[in-house]
Amino acid sequence: MVEVELIKKLREETGISLADCRKALEESQGDLEKAKEILRKRGEAVAQKKGERSVGAGIVDTYVHSNKRLGVMLELACETDFVARSDDFQNLAHEICLQVASMKPLFVKEEEIPKETLDKEAEIYEEQAKALKKPKEITEGIIKGKLEKYKKENCLVNQSWIKDDSKTIQGLINEYIAKIGENILVKRFVRYEF
Repeated sequence: MVEVELIKKLREETGISLADCRKALEESQGDLEKAKEILRKRGEAVAQKKGERSVGAGIVDTYVHSNKRLGVMLELACETDFVARSDDFQNLAHEICLQVASMKPLFVKEEEIPKETLDKEAEIYEEQAKALKKPKEITEGIIKGKLEKYKKENCLVNQSWIKDDSKTIQGLINEYIAKIGENILVKRFVRYEF
């Protein structure tokens, strides 16, 4: 049997239901860090299941930097209006706005990158790799690696979260999906800078 205080602590740190916290602590035999990892894995599985459900509600959130020279507008969608009004959902929207303001992504996800853009980047990387005079296999590996880095840096959901680089933005969204129990999608964003 797991101690109630440990369950409460895990609940406070993760925001996940008491029952799920108790199960995770029982599986991890009272190890708090292992329980968090179990909850994170479950959260990703829940997010995959819920990812197929349609989103018909949501909010538009904004962030304007204190110097009034930088602003972000974000459309974040969920399944119900009830969730859209919740503090957790609004907190997630704010965190994503801060991410966009700070990291300057160009796209929400990889599928949105135009093929022409990737082809152009590949050409640039190919020229850079040729200058190194490496064998063809190594050159191809360099190009592939640089393209993956480009996608990671320029796609919002692939970026490391600015407040915890052990998580991506998609990982953060998945945690909120597990916590809230609804599918959540970033529909679009706009970043303004003067």
